[in-house]
Amino acid sequence: MNMRHGTKARRAAGCALAALALTVSLTACGSGEDGAKDDGASSSAPSGDKSNDDDNGGGDTVPDTSQTLATINGSDGIQLVVHTAVRDQGGFLTVTGTLKNTTGERVGAPISWNGYESQVRRTGRSLAGLTLIDKKEKKRYYVLRDTEGYPLTTTGISSLKANENISVFAQFPAPPDSTTQVDILLPALPAATIEIS
Repeated sequence: MNMRHGTKARRAAGCALAALALTVSLTACGSGEDGAKDDGASSSAPSGDKSNDDDNGGGDTVPDTSQTLATINGSDGIQLVVHTAVRDQGGFLTVTGTLKNTTGERVGAPISWNGYESQVRRTGRSLAGLTLIDKKEKKRYYVLRDTEGYPLTTTGISSLKANENISVFAQFPAPPDSTTQVDILLPALPAATIEIS
């Protein structure tokens, strides 16, 4: 019985750490040097977008949708719109976007989105299979993990309802400053090149 409670406590601590990392990264992202407007409108999702529901637990992240770095269309009606790829001072790169179901029916999330590493497979549904490819440096970057092995990315997406939009994020180690573009790849979708800011 104690082992079970210990596991729950470690899982809760890991989730708290991931939430803290997300909060810090989003705070860093929001303090841009370009004097971006902060009129409060960007702090809530558009009324037609439901980022969270009982089926998904897709996370509370609301990306800055004022820009689009890439729009990636899958053959099953799933679309990934990448909004930002921002470095922070801690050496991380946070990517935000919106997953969209462009069909009129529910679409299941491919199991390959979870990634194939045994450590993250045990953590449940996530976008841990998302990778960044730096062609210049010939490196592939994987989603960061917390101390318990949980990926620092949106979790709980098992399907998307008809015409549903879900805000997503993923945090990676930052490529070198000389790298300004990377390819982003979510399994079952084609790769696309995005600019890093």
